[in-house]
Amino acid sequence: MNAPDTTADASRGENFGLAPLMFETFACTVAVMSFVALVGPLARVLGLAPWQAGATVTVAGIAWLLFSRAWGTASDRLGRRRIILLGLAGFVLSYTALCAFVVLALRGQPPGWLAFAGILVLRGLAGAFYAAVPATAAALLADHVPPQRRTAAMASLGATSATGMIAGPGLAGWLAGFDLSLPLYVTVALPMLALLVLWRWLPRHERRAPSDTAPLRITDMRLRRPLVVGFAAMSAVTIAQVTVGFFALDRLQLAPADAARAAGIALTTVGVALILSQLLVRSLAWPPARLISVGGILSALGFGAVLFVHDAPGLWATYFVAAAGMGWVFPAVSALAVNAVHPHEQGSAAGTLSAAHGLGMIVGPLLGTLVYEVDSRAPYLLVAVLLLLAVCWPSRGTPSGNPR
Repeated sequence: MNAPDTTADASRGENFGLAPLMFETFACTVAVMSFVALVGPLARVLGLAPWQAGATVTVAGIAWLLFSRAWGTASDRLGRRRIILLGLAGFVLSYTALCAFVVLALRGQPPGWLAFAGILVLRGLAGAFYAAVPATAAALLADHVPPQRRTAAMASLGATSATGMIAGPGLAGWLAGFDLSLPLYVTVALPMLALLVLWRWLPRHERRAPSDTAPLRITDMRLRRPLVVGFAAMSAVTIAQVTVGFFALDRLQLAPADAARAAGIALTTVGVALILSQLLVRSLAWPPARLISVGGILSALGFGAVLFVHDAPGLWATYFVAAAGMGWVFPAVSALAVNAVHPHEQGSAAGTLSAAHGLGMIVGPLLGTLVYEVDSRAPYLLVAVLLLLAVCWPSRGTPSGNPR
């Protein structure tokens, strides 16, 4: 028998605000994206091959795929606060070790294989620990926010993350102009500060699932649509990210420097569109399923329009439209996942969705570059079709009282 989903009993009487989670999301996104922006220059200085640089980025997606579900399930049984603080503390230690290793490598110039192995292992470790944070944060939000308001709350976190996606590379680029290691010294402090903020302001009293509760299965029919849409959306984003530079070179016939500029502006418009569209979600009263349908179709139209682009402004405009649709899909699918299950399963549901995102982060770049070999427009046609198929996926029932 399905029970209505309400906020956790343990949360009643304890104030809950999004501000600490928003600060953590922004601080850690800035740190992560700053490092990603430095991967190319660091690889060149340390003598790493392009595929090695790519592997150090991909390993984070693998870690999300492997560990997100386990962290989310653990938060159901052990409590959100304990797991989110444990994961973030592990991320602080591993990210600090990563930054320290890179700084020492820049000074000592170790063999290329050693530099690659160190960065790969430490970045993978950081990804494994940080996988606990988004999944548990989504479940924590679901514990305290009623179902009809969850999409708007998820959108607030999403807009904050998008802001960090823009600020991180910008900060890294500015600081690297003084010294390549300076961004590492600065950004390493951000996760530490985020950990202190969450330790101080996260709720201390919370409900936990009974120890004899059966774990949520990956094949649970209630999660089918969130997982399909989440995988499709993340695959679409990563395909668009990895192919935009090549598209500017081959389709738009731009010189390498101009292509890099066009690609950089396109990705910046993505961040701006994500921020604006998710801010708009907060003022809409649409249920998650409607946001997914409208946002997915809008995004598919944006990506499909890339097929007809012949200049850089057209590329920027189509990427903006596509990202605006994604800004509706991502918070809605997060809300749809936690709304689809009972309160004691919400951590596992959020973790399973994060794992689907991780799979999209791995499959997307590989699939995008593969079909790009056929035609420079093929990845965008693939993404448009993938999104349309995902939004047409039939909905399943949810616990009574939860919007779909």
